[in-house]
Amino acid sequence: MTATRLTHVQEYYFSKKLREVRTMISSGQPVINMGIGSPDLRPPQEVIDALQNSLSHPTAHKYQSYQGIPALREAIAAFYKKQYGVTLNPENEILPLLGSKEGIMHISMAFLNPGDQVLVPNPGYPTYTSVTRLVEAEAVFYNLEEDHYWQPNLEELKSIDCTKVRLMWINSPHMPTGTTIDPQNLTELIEWAKENDILLVNDNPYSFVLTDQPKSIFQNIDDKSQVMELNSLSKTFNMAGWRMGMLSGSKENINHVLKVKSNMDSGMFYGIQQGAIAALQQPQSWFDHINAIYSERRKQVWKLAEAMGCSFDKNNSGMFVWAKLPEGHNDSESFIDQLLHDKHIFLAPGTIFGSAGQGYIRFSLCVDKSQIVEALNRLNK
Repeated sequence: MTATRLTHVQEYYFSKKLREVRTMISSGQPVINMGIGSPDLRPPQEVIDALQNSLSHPTAHKYQSYQGIPALREAIAAFYKKQYGVTLNPENEILPLLGSKEGIMHISMAFLNPGDQVLVPNPGYPTYTSVTRLVEAEAVFYNLEEDHYWQPNLEELKSIDCTKVRLMWINSPHMPTGTTIDPQNLTELIEWAKENDILLVNDNPYSFVLTDQPKSIFQNIDDKSQVMELNSLSKTFNMAGWRMGMLSGSKENINHVLKVKSNMDSGMFYGIQQGAIAALQQPQSWFDHINAIYSERRKQVWKLAEAMGCSFDKNNSGMFVWAKLPEGHNDSESFIDQLLHDKHIFLAPGTIFGSAGQGYIRFSLCVDKSQIVEALNRLNK
């Protein structure tokens, strides 16, 4: 017998599909996996050195603070100041996380009661919906449309009955489409959320990938009471397996989340915190380096998408390419299943990101350029 909260929560799509992909690979089928956004590049060497050097520290193997060591919070604050021009108080406006995915759960537990409503983008990151349902709140989907440049439509939002809405998720640069929210649209959205007493949370792990203008929700605002921001080292510094993220917001809101977090874990390993500090102190050359690699990969993915007859926007950022299926193809899952079994190429169907993803597919840039070229060769045979 299981808890009723599991009734409307399914196993994560990639968890199931990757079992199929692994089975195919183990049977000798040369599958090229371009479906998942797990960075394949190494972290900066300074990060690895910092971890190794930390192991002999006298407190390295003890329980750590729920709020992270002060040096880590100070490094996060310095990073936000340098990269975004945003001032955060390291004492009480920053909370290190075991990955930003943890933060989605902690925020939801801190601010939602059963029956509350949450505004979730469609298409969007599936975890927003699954976590909402796990805490027995209700996901209310707001549509992102290609004709509206995948931007939140404020007029549509104003037509929604927000009486029970407590929380709204935005994600910029957006996954899966790669669009960055228009600054004026964001300003109006923040004001609208404030008027309706809705906590607006920006999930921001892609702000340094294939862009030279990193954005934060805190830019150009003074009042943090109605907004929070998740960030992560996973994509920017190739540290996905390290589970290192951070949450920023007002002292009061951070304190609410800390009440949940301090009852859920016993702090982050000291060595990971030291590695994170080293990552956050990387020079501009690091960002230039990884973006040069992703740029070359993206050019090859564009060729691959064109060879499939797909259309896409070359102006988007992030580590994915979001593409519309060619004329006559509307079923995303059938399209990628046929591609997987006929050409041994695995992509993500747009439908896993919501109903608005039907007719679209997502390419990941987390695969070596040679593999993308090989995929293109297979397609042309």
